[in-house]
Amino acid sequence: MSKNQDYLFQNLQEQNMTFEHVFSQIVSFMKSDPLGNYRLMVGTDSQVHRSYTVFITGIVVQNEGNGVWACIRKVVIPRKMLHLHERISLELSLTEEIVSMFTEGRKNELINIILPYLYQGATFVMEGHIDIGAGKRNKTSAFVKEMVTRMESMGVEPKIKPDAFVASSYANRYTK
Repeated sequence: MSKNQDYLFQNLQEQNMTFEHVFSQIVSFMKSDPLGNYRLMVGTDSQVHRSYTVFITGIVVQNEGNGVWACIRKVVIPRKMLHLHERISLELSLTEEIVSMFTEGRKNELINIILPYLYQGATFVMEGHIDIGAGKRNKTSAFVKEMVTRMESMGVEPKIKPDAFVASSYANRYTK
């Protein structure tokens, strides 16, 4: 795979989008309503199949109460990844990879869209959705502190289940 193939995104409207195209779609979405309350969320889910494991990373920009724009990136690992920690850790690494593409400059470009409207209530937050839960019966609860710390160290607000819907619902839908 060429480096470009590594970062192709898709949604129901478009295939083979570069990250630059994805970013320009997010900018357009936010510019259409600069008074909005925006959440830019990135999260990954995985599914083990018979001879491979599928990882789906979702990028969702939500204008709360006024719609979303979203896309996914699919990565297939050609083996069954049965160790939970390895899988959760790779899910988070794939999320971190995409989060890191939102450089300080790109984040500032998004913030600058809503900046003139802050006093009218416009907001922007970036979240990393991690497909783990802290509940006693949750097999992933042992990894919560480690994974949350990794997200925080990237300057992104970590969300775990039940608030990690980009990973647990949106991305999950495409792993099957």
